[in-house]
Amino acid sequence: MLIVANWKAYVEDIKKAKSLVATSKKLARTTDVSVVLAPPSPLLGILAEKNKSKVAFSAQDVSVTTGGAQTGEATAQAYAAAGATYAIIGHSERRAKGDTNELISQKLAHAIAHGLTPILCIGEQERDGEGRYLSVVREEITLAIESLMPKERAKVIIAYEPLWAIGKTAAEAITSADLGEMVLYIRKVLAELLPGKSSGHSLVLYGGSVEPGNIRPLAGSSGVDGFLVGHASVDPAAFSLIVKNLI
Repeated sequence: MLIVANWKAYVEDIKKAKSLVATSKKLARTTDVSVVLAPPSPLLGILAEKNKSKVAFSAQDVSVTTGGAQTGEATAQAYAAAGATYAIIGHSERRAKGDTNELISQKLAHAIAHGLTPILCIGEQERDGEGRYLSVVREEITLAIESLMPKERAKVIIAYEPLWAIGKTAAEAITSADLGEMVLYIRKVLAELLPGKSSGHSLVLYGGSVEPGNIRPLAGSSGVDGFLVGHASVDPAAFSLIVKNLI
C-alpha cells in the first residue's frame, strides 16, 4: 500500500514538520506501508535533505514553466534538486485555480522529464444517476496522458479524488463497493491508453475524506493500491491509525 500525505498549507513551522516526518519514518520502518510526504514547498528541501529513510517526498504541484524569468514559479527540476521524487499534479484545488487539462498534461511531462513520479489527481464534481461522471473521469485521464510517450504513461499514478466526497465524514464518503467499481473503470481506461499489459502495473489511489474509521473497509475489497490523505495526514495520531489500519 502507498500512502501519500498531502499537507497542503496546514503546516507552517519547521518544528511541527519535523515531528510529522519523525512519526512517518517510524511508521515506514515498522510497517510494510510506503509513505510519501508532500509538505509545503518552502519546507520540502529542509525535510528531504540527506533523507535516507523509507519515507519519500513529493511536490504538491509543479510549475508549467521549465525556468527562466518566471518569478515565484517552482519547476519540476527545482523540486527534484530539493529531494522530491514524486509530484502531485492536477489536484482539485489547483484545477479550481485554473489548471486546465492541457496545463496538467504539460506538468506531467515536466515532472517525468526530471525523474519525478507524477500522481495525477482526477475526479468528478458530482455523481449523477446516468453515469455521465464516468465520461468526466475518462476525459481527465485521457487528455492528461495521451500526449506522453507510452513508456511515460506507465509511470503515472492515478489518484481518484471525487470532489463530492472531499470534506465529508467517513460515513458520507464513498463506499467500498462504489470505489471498487471506479477502480475497475479507471483500469479499463488505462488499458486503452497504455501499451500491452503495462496498465496492470499502474497504481490507483483514492482520496476524499480518508479517516481512520473508513480506511480499512475502503482498502479491503476495493482493489485500490493506496490513498491520498489530506487534513488527517497532519494529525500524528490520526495518520498513525490510518497507516496501522492497513496492516
